[in-house]
Amino acid sequence: MAEIANVSVGTVDRIIHNRGQVTEENIAKVNAIIKEHGYKKNIFASNLAFNKKFIFAVFLPSNEGLEYWKAPVIGIIKAAQEFANFGVTIDYYYYDYNTTSFNTNANNILENEYDGLLFAPIFYEESVSFLTEYKKKNSPIVLIDSNIPEIDTITYIGQDSYQSGYLGGKLISFGMKEETNVLIIQITRFLESTSRTNVYLQRIKGFYSYFEEKKELPKFNFTEVSIKYDTENHLSTDMFNGIDCVFIPNSRVHVVAKFIKENELKGIRIVGYELLKQNLEYLNNGVIDFLIHQKPEEQGYLGINHLYKKVVLKEAIDELPIIPLEIIVRENYIPNKDK
Repeated sequence: MAEIANVSVGTVDRIIHNRGQVTEENIAKVNAIIKEHGYKKNIFASNLAFNKKFIFAVFLPSNEGLEYWKAPVIGIIKAAQEFANFGVTIDYYYYDYNTTSFNTNANNILENEYDGLLFAPIFYEESVSFLTEYKKKNSPIVLIDSNIPEIDTITYIGQDSYQSGYLGGKLISFGMKEETNVLIIQITRFLESTSRTNVYLQRIKGFYSYFEEKKELPKFNFTEVSIKYDTENHLSTDMFNGIDCVFIPNSRVHVVAKFIKENELKGIRIVGYELLKQNLEYLNNGVIDFLIHQKPEEQGYLGINHLYKKVVLKEAIDELPIIPLEIIVRENYIPNKDK
């Protein structure tokens, strides 16, 4: 292009990047050539040439002692390593399971400037407040694990929680020909409903909706109980009297499976979530019947990959597809030997 316009490469660069110190004659000449021959700005090369740096904030629940929350970090680290040579670095913020820790970390993020944010919300109201403030920075945001649709222009990478609960209902009812008693066990860190995540509530809502729609099914009777995840003694054999199926709408299904196995409770179908080591143990020995997997490691990787494409490469990205629901049973589970 410089040769065609009979100007220096530096002049072309200043015109393309609008850095001034160029005559109107040369601007008109270069723009005419661009219009005639076409030009696509090489964002990638430009970033490398100017040694530009990009810092993304990752804001996740603490994963200490929690296998599930370690998985997205594995995906995030993998993506960060791939993009490190292109100027991408990550600042990690982990909040404990209380609103004080959440708000402290949220304020620290808001006080800094980041090129993008990857965030997994747990506390609903606090997350809405944080996102409302962060959006003022005009920095792209990616949510994983749980979506907050009330906040627009935010990318969500994960599953449709309502549909996953709906699928849980279908798995519970599959093949049932007679009146069936279902126990829904909500295993949370908090017994207060206001502290539950949106994903948790949407799964339960989707679960019930399946039975509301399928009028042709035999009668299903539902009982709900809530226990704290770290207190297995909240379970009792009386809870399971006459119970045919159990639905646990999160990854702590192994807590129930362990109790059922140790107390030799037979003939109870169990549906839960995630390929945690303990869950897979009870899936393989036949205590758990179905696990719905939402691929948290992939969510972490895709989240950083999305920010990289949007911020570093400045690509126009269409709305990302929802991650498909994956049903795991003992017969189709293939261990990942790399883990």
